[in-house]
Amino acid sequence: MALVASAVPSRQPRNLGRRAGCDRTVTQPRHTLCGASFTPVLACRDVSDTEKAELGPTERRLVSVCHAINENPLPKRLQTKFLHMIGRRWVRFFTGNRLDVRGMEHAQALKPSTGVLLCSNHRSFFDMYVVSSVFLNHHVPWYQQQFFPVRSNFFYETWAGLGVNLVMGGGAMYPPIFRERSRADINKRSVKRIIDFLQEPGVVVGMHPEGTRGKGPDPYELLRAQPGVGQMALQANVPVLPVWVSGIGNDLTGQLKLNWAAPDKREPIIIRVGAPVDLDDLREKKGRVTIYKRAADRILDRIRDMGHQVRAESQLSACPRQSSPPSTGPCER
Repeated sequence: MALVASAVPSRQPRNLGRRAGCDRTVTQPRHTLCGASFTPVLACRDVSDTEKAELGPTERRLVSVCHAINENPLPKRLQTKFLHMIGRRWVRFFTGNRLDVRGMEHAQALKPSTGVLLCSNHRSFFDMYVVSSVFLNHHVPWYQQQFFPVRSNFFYETWAGLGVNLVMGGGAMYPPIFRERSRADINKRSVKRIIDFLQEPGVVVGMHPEGTRGKGPDPYELLRAQPGVGQMALQANVPVLPVWVSGIGNDLTGQLKLNWAAPDKREPIIIRVGAPVDLDDLREKKGRVTIYKRAADRILDRIRDMGHQVRAESQLSACPRQSSPPSTGPCER
């Protein structure tokens, strides 16, 4: 995400106050789900007239549907129940036999008083779906409500995109980020809304610092970080948890076949969770795009380092066992 908003919302952990595009103050009761207590996020019940005027007919309808799901308490509670009871299980049906997950102790040890920003590299359409199902399957206590900002093309420009969003994530691919410069004001409001979401404990926002999928031949070659994720991390002042993910393809049918193929024919899906990224020195600096870019670079550098470690482990595991010292090369120990 390259666009940057300018305002920092005030922190209001129980009274969400005046949300972006909302003209009323809202106080929400606590609810319980799977033994955990949380406050549903609520902004406005309708998309603002300003946003409607800037969107096309199909976009208005799709944004309105996902806005209603994500920014009203009852639909958001139903979405969360769907993800806990159904969504995580069927994602596991497509991927569970191939998962190689390490580092969840970093997530379990985290005791956040706010939301958490979950940042991963981006290679497949399904990266964040799989990562979120892993966190739900591990019953991470602070992982209660989720939002996944997503580029508007497909998900908010076609009805098929809405169908995928609802079936895969209960509509959690929200808010949309638009590519056109003419819609920069919508994106700035979305950034402010995400920062506002993150003030609430139990909220998880999943982001890809690269802003788009890497399509090159080398899965370990990442794109440049975009400053938007740095802005969210610094202005929201929340923990940032880095995640490396690889091995997921874009063919859903192919992923299902691989998951239920013979064990020796399964390509593993590798997920590594790292310790929170330290941004304290950057939080003390005046907010500007260069500082946001430095924060985004630091987050992506951590993810890149995790990827390099995964590649090294993969090369070592592929080496044959030898009784004598091996020759120099990737298999040298």
